[in-house]
Amino acid sequence: MTFPCCPPCPSSWWRLQPARAEGHMSTLASASGSMDSCLMVWHMKPQSRAYRFAGHKDAVTCVNFSPSGHLLASGSRDKTVRIWVPNVKGESTVFRAHTATVRSVHFCSDGQSFVTASDDKTVKVWSTHRQKFLFSLSQHINWVRCAKFSPDGRLIVSASDDKTVKLWDKTSRECVHSYCEHGGFVTYVDFHPSGTCIAAAGMDNTVKVWDVRTHRLLQHYQLHSAAVNALSFHPSGNYLVTASSDSTLKILDLMEGRLLYTLHGHQGPATTVAFSRTGEYFASGGSDEQVMVWKSNFDVVDYGEVLRKQRPPATRASSSGTLPEVDPLVPPGRGRSQESMQSQSQEPVSMPQSLTSTLEHIVGQLDVLTQTVSILEQRLTLTEDKLKQCLENQQLIMQRTTP
Repeated sequence: MTFPCCPPCPSSWWRLQPARAEGHMSTLASASGSMDSCLMVWHMKPQSRAYRFAGHKDAVTCVNFSPSGHLLASGSRDKTVRIWVPNVKGESTVFRAHTATVRSVHFCSDGQSFVTASDDKTVKVWSTHRQKFLFSLSQHINWVRCAKFSPDGRLIVSASDDKTVKLWDKTSRECVHSYCEHGGFVTYVDFHPSGTCIAAAGMDNTVKVWDVRTHRLLQHYQLHSAAVNALSFHPSGNYLVTASSDSTLKILDLMEGRLLYTLHGHQGPATTVAFSRTGEYFASGGSDEQVMVWKSNFDVVDYGEVLRKQRPPATRASSSGTLPEVDPLVPPGRGRSQESMQSQSQEPVSMPQSLTSTLEHIVGQLDVLTQTVSILEQRLTLTEDKLKQCLENQQLIMQRTTP
């Protein structure tokens, strides 16, 4: 399983004029917004032209395609949201209600509404076709960096510089729960495709995954060496890609609770990342003024076909970090490669294959243990250095006080 960066050709590697890019992948096109106040829509087909949309008066901070792909929403530092028809004309409708920078915009799965997050400390919900502001959610006490609808549209999750992630009921407009485990600003949050979990990224270099039903912390990753700016779930729900200010992207295996790959390519902070709707590609943007499209092969197996042949039992949370009861999205043979899952649906698993799978799982757990020991060693070294410094300072004080 490899993740090569696409070669620098016009259809796969695009250079932007601004210093920051935000992206969201649709099936056939990618959209990016940037500090130059413009949006770009890049078509994935060779020789296809890119569209450049102008209208915002300041930096574009976020973009999102509607579920049908017929509309494109953008938010900006000019305090407005625009809904674009992504064609040659590039017509847009302006939505005004926020009093500060709009950091996030996201369509509901039915396309009838969208949610925005802003530096004015509010989350706002809007009607798409009526072009009307509906209501605000206002319990955050600092800038709100991200807000997303759940897959079924019943819940909204938001992430804020007040170090909390809040879960909201759209109908009652009440805050259902606040997650306060982050040690710094929460930069990004999103729902698992099943709707049962959320993942949040933070300035404390961590990614955390919670169950929205029990509000239990399921997984905690501290793999980046700088702030995590964005994340995106693979459509299968089994993988998560993260973008960090340490200039790397990381692929996490959520079923095994471990790091799969670290991807290098950006020459500065990676500010955004998003899987395509099919999971065949993912795009990343960074402060190096580049948008990159990466080819994945997570979708080797047709998950729907596998589930029709064999539906696995629900799994509960364990100390290894397995996501709880996400059985509609968990392929059989958890922990095996995609190829072995495909062969399993056709013939019984032999004893050697089962043993190989077990050994692969053990190796994966040993990798996690090795990373943990490395972190502990770093902390121990830091503690020893601080202790040494304290002793030296104490000696200096004693020398000064001695007559």
